[in-house]
Amino acid sequence: MSDVTRLFGEKAGAYASFRPAYPAQLFDWLAAHSPGRQRALDIGCGNGQASQALLSRFDQVLACDSSLAQLAEARRQPALQLFAADARKLPLQPASLELVIVAQALHWFAGPAFFAEVGRVLKPGGLFCAWCYSLMQINPALDALIEELHGELLKGYWPAGRASVDAGYSDIQSGFAQIPVPPFSIQLDWSFAHMLGYLRTWSAVQLWQREHARDPLALFRTRLSEAWGDTQQRHLVSWPLHFVAGHPGN
Repeated sequence: MSDVTRLFGEKAGAYASFRPAYPAQLFDWLAAHSPGRQRALDIGCGNGQASQALLSRFDQVLACDSSLAQLAEARRQPALQLFAADARKLPLQPASLELVIVAQALHWFAGPAFFAEVGRVLKPGGLFCAWCYSLMQINPALDALIEELHGELLKGYWPAGRASVDAGYSDIQSGFAQIPVPPFSIQLDWSFAHMLGYLRTWSAVQLWQREHARDPLALFRTRLSEAWGDTQQRHLVSWPLHFVAGHPGN
């Protein structure tokens, strides 16, 4: 088991509770740009947030992750097939899928072997789409504090691959014929407590806490609270999404 797999497995329940859901319009777009709606695959599915959204748009959805703990948090459904697998060695037949997606996970395994595997399992004309989001946007004061937490206190604690997220995946080359994706973003109405819960799912927060035996958010909580204002009030939280999308050309 890799360190990344173990890390996210330990916080599987928190991921299910606090990680933001993706906009429905994104999944409508994915279905409309796939050559069919028989089978889709969600790689690095975690607790199945994206997989669940695909179920109303495809006859069958496959979802895989390297973490059994994350898969255990996914809600079982008849048309959803969950399995553990290495993203670069999928136990699937060639040309068997119309769509392959990767939501907030491509940076852990992007490389020639992975993209070759995607090209193998997609049908001709099949669509590949991966996306990520970096720091949330709430208001200038909170945004500055979250940037400080991310880039100063937690500097050196982010696992390899996080730099690709902060670059909006601009450093990842799939080799596929690229297609443009509309400017989708996550927009959610969150409480102060939900924001803190989400920040605790950050991998660097977990690593910092493991090394220092205390919660790094405790160092920021007072300032975060002041910047939030009335902690009983909710705020609109947004994350622009960044994409790598295309057709392998098989």
